[in-house]
Amino acid sequence: MELLLIRHALPVRRELTDGRADPELSADGAAQAAHLAEYLAAEHLDAVYASPLLRAQQTAAPVAARFGLDVVTAAGIAEWDQNSTEYVPVEELKAADDPRWQELLDGVWTSDEPEHEFRTRVLDTVEGIVDTHAGEKVAVVCHGGVINGYLAHVLSLGDGGERGFFYPNYTSINRVAAARSGQRSIVTINETSHLRNTGLPMGLFQRG
Repeated sequence: MELLLIRHALPVRRELTDGRADPELSADGAAQAAHLAEYLAAEHLDAVYASPLLRAQQTAAPVAARFGLDVVTAAGIAEWDQNSTEYVPVEELKAADDPRWQELLDGVWTSDEPEHEFRTRVLDTVEGIVDTHAGEKVAVVCHGGVINGYLAHVLSLGDGGERGFFYPNYTSINRVAAARSGQRSIVTINETSHLRNTGLPMGLFQRG
């Protein structure tokens, strides 16, 4: 089967004193999601999954609508800091030279979920989706940490590779061929053709 791991589009910034920050898409993010749906319309999808977080749900919705599918929510592909009281796009942290940017680079920005538990739930959830959709093509809209975690596993990078061995752009498509034998092969990483020449932000290093 072909697995499309897709990072959510750009959300708004949200910083709370308590409670979970679960931001919706920004105007640019909604435009990114629309371009993603249009791009994928040339293909065939059998199912669309999404993290329960709002930014992933809103990114998945136009994709699912293109194919007349429902979005299937999978709790196991939520981000590693899903319960954080804040969400600040990493581009804003870098531009402001925020101390949290350096913490992210150093790998010391932690959450309330141990890393081994995060890795286990991501792998179990993604492999469960693969097992359910043998021979099909499935889009899974999730988060940068989830994509890093699964691709690091496929590449046998070992513990600690799940948070930052590469930077997935917003609405980037990362394709994995998953065989019934258990073999996993990466087909593409950070595929963002749909954002080229749009003028929309793509991520940390590029604009469309």
